[in-house]
Amino acid sequence: MRINKFLAQCGIASRRACDGLIADGKVRVNGRPAEPGMDVGEGDRIEVAGRPVAIKKNEYYLLHKPKGYLCTVSDDKGRKTVMDILGSGVGRVYPVGRLDYDSEGLLILTTDGELAQHLTHPSNEVPKTYLVKVEGRLTEADLNPIRSGIEIEGGYVTKKCRAHIVETNRDYTKVELVLREGKNREIRKMFAAIGREVSLLKRTKVGELTLRGLDRGSFRKLTPAEVAYLKSL
Repeated sequence: MRINKFLAQCGIASRRACDGLIADGKVRVNGRPAEPGMDVGEGDRIEVAGRPVAIKKNEYYLLHKPKGYLCTVSDDKGRKTVMDILGSGVGRVYPVGRLDYDSEGLLILTTDGELAQHLTHPSNEVPKTYLVKVEGRLTEADLNPIRSGIEIEGGYVTKKCRAHIVETNRDYTKVELVLREGKNREIRKMFAAIGREVSLLKRTKVGELTLRGLDRGSFRKLTPAEVAYLKSL
């Protein structure tokens, strides 16, 4: 097995980040500095920054994040994080991507750095589906700038996406949006660019993986089939 893949499966970091550790001389194999691209096996002793590492069985969870929680392992201001939902019975998993404090919905947490990199890297364009609620009535034509790519705060032009109205009346409109990128607060900025403020933002799918049967604030382990599916995206 290639050394960077081995380290990723140990939960050290993504393969790319592990390549950086190797280049910095922080990885040793059988007492000698590791070389980029080298193969390692069961009989090899691998150390990172002087500490021995070994492949651990990765953990994978699906969590229905409520509003009012940060997608981080800890917070220096004492605010609630998704780790407070998981509790002490779960290992040291990490959120894959982010949902901001005021957003809710599907969140994957894992020890598998390689899968996390795969799901979040822009080049893989993994589709993520959101339900967005804004005040007032929107028409399908109002969504065309968002569909075709719109300049948002900071001068960035978003990629094309799918969007359609699922419910509308004089008070509010609900839109289903499918993105293949994930800039910070991107959806809120997209709707701000057409003069609408988002009052609810919920991630409902990653690929075809859904929240079905999972209440807000609850979580479950992913099945082996679901993990294999996410790796295939």
